[in-house]
Amino acid sequence: MQASAAATEWSLLQNQFDSYEKYSLLIKLVGVLVLSATVLVDKPGPSVAGILVVLWMQDAIWKTFQARIESRLLELESVLTDDNAPCSATRGSIYQFNTAFLENRPRGVALLREYLLQAARPTVAFAHVALLAILIYDLSGG
Repeated sequence: MQASAAATEWSLLQNQFDSYEKYSLLIKLVGVLVLSATVLVDKPGPSVAGILVVLWMQDAIWKTFQARIESRLLELESVLTDDNAPCSATRGSIYQFNTAFLENRPRGVALLREYLLQAARPTVAFAHVALLAILIYDLSGG
C-alpha cells in the first residue's frame, strides 16, 4: 500500500515539477518580449533593466519552489526503488509534502539567500544575463 501511495504522490509532484519548468520558460519568454518591444519602439532604458531584473528574480523564486518539489520527489524515488524501505525515508508518511515544506522553509535572510542562489544557477541566469547584456549594448549605442 505504501509503495502505491508513494507512486501516486510521485506522479502528482512530477507533473507539478514539469509545470514549474514550463512557467520558468514562460517568464524568460516575457523578458524577451519586453526587451524586443522596447527595442522596436526605440525606448530601451534603465526602467527596462529593472523589469528584466524583476523577471529574473521571479524566475529564481519559481525555481526555488520547484527545487522543494524536487527534494520530495527524490525522497519518494528512494522509497519506490526499495519496497522494503522504511516509511521514515519520507519523513514519517506519504502525502506530507506541505508539512516537510514548512519544516524546511528558511525565513528572512536565509530565504533571500536561497532565492539568490537559484538566480545564479546557469539554467536560470543564462537568458536573463543575455537579455541584460543586449540591453546594455543597445543603451551604449552599439
